[in-house]
Amino acid sequence: MVPELHIEDFSYPLPDERIAKYPLPERDASKLLIYRDGAVRESVFRNLAQELPAGSLMVFNDTKVVPARLFFRRPTGARIEIFCLEPVQPAEYNTNFAATESCRWKCVIGNAKRWKDDVLAFDTGEGTPEATPKTPETAPQTAAATSDPAAQLRDICLEARLIDREAQTGTVEFRWQGGAPFSRVLELCGRVPIPPYLNRDTEAIDLDRYQTLYAHIRGSVAAPTAGLHFTQRVLDDIAAKGITTENVCLHVGAGTFLPVKSSLVSEHPMHREPFTVSRELLCRLRDCSQPVVAVGTTSVRTLESLYYVGVSCLEAGEPCDVEQWAPYTRAYAATRAEALDAIVKYLDTKDLDALTVGTRIIIVPGFQFRVVDAMVTNFHQPQSTLLLLISAFVGGDWHTIYDYALANGFRFLSYGDSSLLFRR
Repeated sequence: MVPELHIEDFSYPLPDERIAKYPLPERDASKLLIYRDGAVRESVFRNLAQELPAGSLMVFNDTKVVPARLFFRRPTGARIEIFCLEPVQPAEYNTNFAATESCRWKCVIGNAKRWKDDVLAFDTGEGTPEATPKTPETAPQTAAATSDPAAQLRDICLEARLIDREAQTGTVEFRWQGGAPFSRVLELCGRVPIPPYLNRDTEAIDLDRYQTLYAHIRGSVAAPTAGLHFTQRVLDDIAAKGITTENVCLHVGAGTFLPVKSSLVSEHPMHREPFTVSRELLCRLRDCSQPVVAVGTTSVRTLESLYYVGVSCLEAGEPCDVEQWAPYTRAYAATRAEALDAIVKYLDTKDLDALTVGTRIIIVPGFQFRVVDAMVTNFHQPQSTLLLLISAFVGGDWHTIYDYALANGFRFLSYGDSSLLFRR
């Protein structure tokens, strides 16, 4: 049955000065809290490999953040912010990003009441910040950074038209000139959507540091922030210890920022996020007896969703999206190996090398973990679904972990410090 939980029971005092507004100069210099068997201690993130069980399977989310915040002006001068959430037409990410004239996206619209039926022109005064971070860890400059942005904006002539609207979102059609793919349009016109709780505008440093080192597949509007600490040095140490690494891809939606507004967690609607897992990894997970370490809550949600996708393959003959409360509403007899094998067999019948499906899964106390044994994650907001996930994972010991972090100078949220948690 659906757990009756009150979100107020998952709160803690978080002073504003404990929220990391900027990343540290070095990614792997962040502090690392280790929780295992009810005990808490600390280290430094660059020592992560020393803390991992030898022979583990470590799973990363290789999604890439897109500059999804766009600013437009009505003819009256009213400023409208459009935050791209997920593609509508074309619905597939890569096809949408490759569009060269128009496309449609589901968007969150700021100041939406002021947008009537008029076509909006891109606000060239609200383009990307300067593209070269003033830090030693400078990302390679894009073409947009090395030419005249104002001239390129004039050539593109980006416009937005509202197709339909809902309570908090709407479908927006974008049109532009010049034949550039939409991915290029976003690079030139968009801003990196840093979390609202940072209470600042996007800056040059965010172009590099609000992206994991291994980001590969475009689609997220928020970074899988547990991965922001990894450097090549840490990855090399992990490989040297004989730890196998694999990738999944879950595109993080704006719902990751949405607070739980209802007292009862059961009344909170979870957003859908698409994910992709290779056949090779499914086989490895099906057959492995080694500890599985997930990097970030997005990887946890992806891996734990696989069991329920497998059950749908066993029962319905094909993979289905994982609904929010599916893990709690009935008993499941299938083993992990049986569920994952059903997905593999389905992929084989369709001659597919990867599973692509969606999940709305919510992980709260009472959840039965079937795949993940340990996780790397940051410190999350009070009264958030991510804190509920942490509580479920550590058997309710989240107070012990967060009290230690608050008492020992850890930095919180997206640009904050990290933790390595072993499941109770």
